[in-house]
Amino acid sequence: MRYDIAIVGGGPAGLSAAYSASKQGAKVALFEKDPSFGHNIRTSGVSWIKEMKKYEVSNEYYNPIRNFEFISPNNDIAIDGKEDTACVLDVRKTYQLLASKAAATGADLYVKSQVTDISRDPISKVSTLKITTTSGRESVESLLVIDASGFGCFAARKLGYVTEWRRYGAGAEYECYCDKVDKSTLTLMVGSKYSEAGYAWVFPLSENRVRIGVGIGKPNSQVDPIKKLNGLLSAKVTPLDRLGKIQPLEFHFGLIPNQGLRTKSTYDGMILVGDTVGQANPLVLEGIRYAIEFGRLAGKVGVDSLSYNSSLESLKQYEMANKKTLEKKINSALKVQARWLGLSDSEWDKEIEIIKGLTIDEFLDFIKSDFTTSKMLKVALNHPKLLAKQLFNLVLKK
Repeated sequence: MRYDIAIVGGGPAGLSAAYSASKQGAKVALFEKDPSFGHNIRTSGVSWIKEMKKYEVSNEYYNPIRNFEFISPNNDIAIDGKEDTACVLDVRKTYQLLASKAAATGADLYVKSQVTDISRDPISKVSTLKITTTSGRESVESLLVIDASGFGCFAARKLGYVTEWRRYGAGAEYECYCDKVDKSTLTLMVGSKYSEAGYAWVFPLSENRVRIGVGIGKPNSQVDPIKKLNGLLSAKVTPLDRLGKIQPLEFHFGLIPNQGLRTKSTYDGMILVGDTVGQANPLVLEGIRYAIEFGRLAGKVGVDSLSYNSSLESLKQYEMANKKTLEKKINSALKVQARWLGLSDSEWDKEIEIIKGLTIDEFLDFIKSDFTTSKMLKVALNHPKLLAKQLFNLVLKK
């Protein structure tokens, strides 16, 4: 089989790239190793309504969030919003929507199709993918490969372009039935009681359904997030004690890179997108909005590059946009995260008081890692607390 563009991985990045590229007339194939899109959920599904609307993901695919709660070992703060801003996605349903969009534009989508090998001929500029499918083994040629294989970075690692992630978050989560759910409030829990190097969460999906999870930074802590999560549920720690009966219905587990953007996102004949290249917000470890945005950009730039054999030079626009849009935000967020990972429980009690002093708009900019210089300076000037100034000076420091 021969395609213009071959995409490895059927998450939001790969599906968005397939949609964008095929919409422009390219012959596109996407290979997903799981039996269906969204089959194995590896994300808690938090995102932002503004971005979801921009990418035609309507409100039937998510639960809107207006209010936010932070809980530390000896403190509990609430930040009430004026309107719905965040959301918790129905992940499986959203991935199926993105797959349908890609299929409607003409992309060929292959499920339970595992890419097992990849090579590139430097003379013909053609890449060859070896794939195990339900029909047997296949060989696919393409001018451009888009590696959207996620945390494992299969295609890029196979060609020797990247190495495994050294710093990452490991998250374990139950999707549960609960008697009592405040479906408009997203809750984050911090401190060693909840996670030795990370946080725990309660993310509502509906009036009786929530995701309860624990994320732990590696290699900062060797604690198993599954054991930690089971311990929290067994002890029914606050705020789990407010939920009434908790009955797990699904279990999810995932890994997300947590060391910033890779130094390069393009190579001759290849684009890296999504978790493959580290396009994630380190503060709350969410990246679906970036995956869709840069998946679409990868598809567009990829099609434009085909007449130049998808050379490194022809993919420059993607590389530049990736760095310009995300690099500073992610690096600033990593500085804040590094501070957070070093906090004791008593320091966490004080830290969330800083957050409590922010306006809802300031809080949303902060948690989304929208660290523009003008916004951060304004916050530092408007809030006299010394700790707040120290925090935002940290963000702005070169």
